[in-house]
Amino acid sequence: MNDDLRRRLPALKAQLGRVILGKEEALDHVLVALLSGHHLLLEDVPGVGKTTLAKALARSFDGHFRRVQFTPDLLPTDILGSAVYNPRDGGFSFQEGPVFTHVLLADEINRASPRTQSALLEAMSEGQVSADGVTRPLPSPFLVVATQNPVEYHGTYPLPEAQLDRFGLRLSLGYPGAEEEVDVIFSQAERHPVDTLEPVLGAEDVLALQTLVRKVRVERRLGRYVVALAEATRRHPSIQLGCSPRGTLMLVHAAQARAFVAGRDFVTPEDVKAEAVPVLAHRLGLETKARYSGVSKEETVRDLLASVPIGI
Repeated sequence: MNDDLRRRLPALKAQLGRVILGKEEALDHVLVALLSGHHLLLEDVPGVGKTTLAKALARSFDGHFRRVQFTPDLLPTDILGSAVYNPRDGGFSFQEGPVFTHVLLADEINRASPRTQSALLEAMSEGQVSADGVTRPLPSPFLVVATQNPVEYHGTYPLPEAQLDRFGLRLSLGYPGAEEEVDVIFSQAERHPVDTLEPVLGAEDVLALQTLVRKVRVERRLGRYVVALAEATRRHPSIQLGCSPRGTLMLVHAAQARAFVAGRDFVTPEDVKAEAVPVLAHRLGLETKARYSGVSKEETVRDLLASVPIGI
């Protein structure tokens, strides 16, 4: 059974690759997010396939998918749900919001107000919603795929650090290569490839895979290396806000997922290094001088990977 589930992962990646062309490494990170059970933030310019990738992922396993277009007038109840009056019995009943799903696409999340953004905090951290004094569990698995445009600031609200810290990975797809872009033109000549996708996994399969991933062995020596990376971000002169313990834990989970996808039952330092940038970079807060000097969070993490020794 376990081997059968593992063998479906290449088919899942191949299916996503029919929709998002020429982005092998990004698709690996998407699989890591799904298998580690951590939420995914897609940050890129419009039109490169962020929303399409989220839809393709949802269609690739037999789960429920909801999309919410985040706007300045969106309210927390528009996401979580609210009590609705029933004139027949004169009572109120809770009507679930779109967050009660397996995959929630939070499109352009930074266009909503901080109040609305914070409505997702409990759902993303604990897989539940508290409303009207009642705590309601969300479907499992539960995955938030959020998108945002990093170059447009008019009418947007930057995600606060607490919100960013809930995302396991942040990815940028980038523009496709010239030949891949030509392939995009012809692949959508008759209809969009996402409309042809079929489920590769069921929701229960995803849960089983996530359980298997957590059993991938992590040596204590490697745990010390991950913590050393986190501590290095907290001491770096260009970083004002370093990696949180939540980020440390998410890096371990991501490394386990990457090892599992590679067919191994143990984590290597290369697994940690491969996931360090998408897991750690968005959690860092740069000093003002570094920010205005053009220092990149991603390059800072790469510098730390080159300087922190593995043999802790």
